[in-house]
Amino acid sequence: MPLTDMLVRNAKPKEKLYRLKEDRGLHLEVTPQGGKRWRLRYWINSRENWISLGLYPDISVKDARERRDEARRLIAHGIDPSAVRKAQKAEAAEDANTFERVAREWFTKFKESWTPSHADRTWRRFEKDVFPWLGSKPIKDILAPELLTTIRRIESRGAIETAHRTIQNCGQVFRYAVASGYADRDISSDLRGAIPPSKEKHHASIIDPKQIAPLLRSLDAYQGSFIVGCALRLAPLVFVRPGELRHAEWAEMNFEASEWRIPAAKMKMREQHIVPLSAQSMAIIKELQPLTGNGSYLFPSERTRSRPMSDNTVNAALRRLGYSREEMTGHGFRSMASTLLNELGFNRDWIERQLAHAERDNIRAAYNFAQYLPERRKMMQDWSDYLDRLKIGQ
Repeated sequence: MPLTDMLVRNAKPKEKLYRLKEDRGLHLEVTPQGGKRWRLRYWINSRENWISLGLYPDISVKDARERRDEARRLIAHGIDPSAVRKAQKAEAAEDANTFERVAREWFTKFKESWTPSHADRTWRRFEKDVFPWLGSKPIKDILAPELLTTIRRIESRGAIETAHRTIQNCGQVFRYAVASGYADRDISSDLRGAIPPSKEKHHASIIDPKQIAPLLRSLDAYQGSFIVGCALRLAPLVFVRPGELRHAEWAEMNFEASEWRIPAAKMKMREQHIVPLSAQSMAIIKELQPLTGNGSYLFPSERTRSRPMSDNTVNAALRRLGYSREEMTGHGFRSMASTLLNELGFNRDWIERQLAHAERDNIRAAYNFAQYLPERRKMMQDWSDYLDRLKIGQ
């Protein structure tokens, strides 16, 4: 029956949501809290759909009927009014230079200069922790308290380091927006001191030779995926960063020279890195080649060979072997090698160059990726031999 303004105004809330129906699909929904909203029920392509027409009393009975009639005219021509509304919102967001639109523009321009893992982590922070609250807002209208509220949601779950990194990433977007004329200033600078400092993070590692021996034997005895088992056995021999290991590609392997050349784009320090491969490392790689050698990655994902294994695969395998996150991590193989190689008396420069660490001393920084390569080649073979001796109890 036709709805009147008096009938709508006097509609009382009930325990559950209910609807007052008018003709041609128009309904008034009354929520248990007393809210009243207009909705249109319609069919298109033989499917039932609902679309909101606004809230009462902002939208009167007369206004709701006019909106219903406009929507039904679109439906009569085979056009879904819901799709039209989404397109209009997207167009408005584009015109408004929202935070998400500017962030996407910034990300597209700079992601090629980052490692794939860094790009993935950065974008996940935006999608998970920023866009749901700030993504649709015009970037020039966002205030520092709004950004702080968003960051404190991250802080509240104990992820202090992630909170700081998110502020840093948002600051990069705001500075890009200022330079591009989308915003007037970088409001992230107002958040200095608003979040507690993060505690220094140490990657758990086993560095006692007596404990390393059973760890190595456990890696050899891993009963899961053969691909993961190869990654576990190779990790302590090459001690690269976990992201560099899982992104290893067959095209980077030089079997004749027994070398793995990691492109600068994959390295944290943006410099090509050479990993001399010991006889033990080559044996693992050659054993793996028949299984994954026809694809790009040495260690592909179980779901698709077009992507590498996930960043948590090695750590999950260590947990399966009984090592907690406080005992050992995939990154911990680097600490293991660094500590013991220094204790074994190898030259510090060889070790640091093989770890691909940033060099703080400007004079010492004047090296290239092949520096100390003959010495490092011998060191890597000696290291693999040393681990073999530990493994058999010598």
